[in-house]
Amino acid sequence: MQAGRKIKVIRIARNQSDRRLQEVLRLAEDRGIEVIKDDKKVLDRIAASGSHQGIIAEAEPYRYYSLDDILNQAAEQGEEPLLLLLDGIEDPQNLGAIIRTAEGLGAHGAVIPKHGACPVTPAVTRASAGASEHLKVAMVTNMVSAMKELKERGMWIVGTDSRAAVSCYDMTYPDSIALVVGGEGKGIRRLVKENCDYMVSIPMRGRVNSLNASVSAAIVLAEIVRQRRAAIRDNG
Repeated sequence: MQAGRKIKVIRIARNQSDRRLQEVLRLAEDRGIEVIKDDKKVLDRIAASGSHQGIIAEAEPYRYYSLDDILNQAAEQGEEPLLLLLDGIEDPQNLGAIIRTAEGLGAHGAVIPKHGACPVTPAVTRASAGASEHLKVAMVTNMVSAMKELKERGMWIVGTDSRAAVSCYDMTYPDSIALVVGGEGKGIRRLVKENCDYMVSIPMRGRVNSLNASVSAAIVLAEIVRQRRAAIRDNG
């Protein structure tokens, strides 16, 4: 509701007294959204995730944005664009976690492919702790074509790969960046990798030589944001 997605109806389990739920109901009343009290079993049946915390919103389908929408937002904020290109993330928990990190660290949007990857589902929204309602996500037919378009618009593409020779901490990142994160187990596809301008790795010292996709995205994105803030501080 706070993000502006249209809600058709809210269903709440009877005998709910949680303070946060009461706040949701107040927001629903302010927006004229119908609220129905149902037995918990009804909510159990409706909830795709099987875990609903006593409340379910039936909303309009998730609305994807365009690359223009994302880049325009960066321009409106007077910032250099920072995007995530998610090449084949199939696990909704990973996708949700990446979106949550990206939104929290100030990225302007994420791009996912139409085929061979997880779309933004209720499970993704839940895993993102609601961040998917605030971060702009674009769905593209062809990731390589999207990368070429971003390059034409002055962006640099940085890919992540455990075998890359350059550490993510040693890389001096360009101002305008699209960070590519590959899918679970498979990494970045060959054609996508070939269209990256730079490749970076996360230095590992333990016996495990790879990280979960959402963790990898968080580490590299945090380093990019750290460098950006340091540059602003040094120039300010």
